[in-house]
Amino acid sequence: MREKVIGTLKAIVVVFIVFLIAWLYSADFGENKDIKYGVTFSQKYASELNLNWRQVYASIYDELNVKDIRIVGHWDMIEKEIDNYDFVDLDYQIALAERNEAKVILAIGHRTPRWPECHWPEWSFKLSEDEWKVKVLDLLRAVVLRYKDNESVIAWQVENEPYLKVFGECPRMDNDFFKKEVLLVKMLDSRPIVITESGELSTWLGGSRLGDYVGTSIYRVTWNKHFGYFYYPLPPAFYYLKAELVKFVTGVNNIFISEMQMEPWLGMPVLLTSLDTQYKSMDIDRFKENLEYANRTGLSPIHLWGVEWWYWLREQGDSSIWDEAIKLFNK
Repeated sequence: MREKVIGTLKAIVVVFIVFLIAWLYSADFGENKDIKYGVTFSQKYASELNLNWRQVYASIYDELNVKDIRIVGHWDMIEKEIDNYDFVDLDYQIALAERNEAKVILAIGHRTPRWPECHWPEWSFKLSEDEWKVKVLDLLRAVVLRYKDNESVIAWQVENEPYLKVFGECPRMDNDFFKKEVLLVKMLDSRPIVITESGELSTWLGGSRLGDYVGTSIYRVTWNKHFGYFYYPLPPAFYYLKAELVKFVTGVNNIFISEMQMEPWLGMPVLLTSLDTQYKSMDIDRFKENLEYANRTGLSPIHLWGVEWWYWLREQGDSSIWDEAIKLFNK
């Protein structure tokens, strides 16, 4: 009798687990939600693709009609010479966003989006740790004071995925210094602070305790030299439930997708990689699949990652992703 009861309980548990897994992979938390979309733009990356970055940037507004954008202020682009800030290009980007009534998240600091993550000017490598930290605080102060009166800037992103230790060519994370950076920006301006986190490799707790908003990256296909291509088998529900738990535990106001993979993950630069290889981790079909996946997380806004590559791909004769993006942003 006892064995029969135990067997029945085991069967119930198995059935429950099967139904739970099925629910997790089929749940759509974005259904009936007004999900907003945006992009991230890096002048530096557009230039690395041998594109006219101003043409690419203007097309984001003129063709795609983007209204939410994360603009990247790379340290090595702003302060090429020590204590000599050059805001000409960033001024242009902010002004064009304002003219097109776009909302801007401005990413600033020594670690900002795009490889190698830490975009340091050449002169900074000669500084001691204490010295470069002073220069980073000076940079933050200069950028915030320059744009704090611009209404198109709705939030400051301080550093990029600062708690992610396994990616990027960066110095060791110093939590006390990072707190000092965040506090400085908060002191200079009252607009929200965005802290970004890895969707798959972080708990989000660090960012949610310091920031007003948490932006998470979501990657579906990655590549490394040890394992080749790796497909993350996580369901959209993973991000939704994780976000709800973190909001409950920390009280953070909002968690959104700051970096949704919409370009290939490559072992070599784009210009040194064949299109066939690039299509292994991103093509028009995967673009559509990733968009549906992101929608099902229920997180909003969703900032798509790869607009510079979509434009470059169109220049190679394949406009499929760019055209699909036009449809998305002009719904």
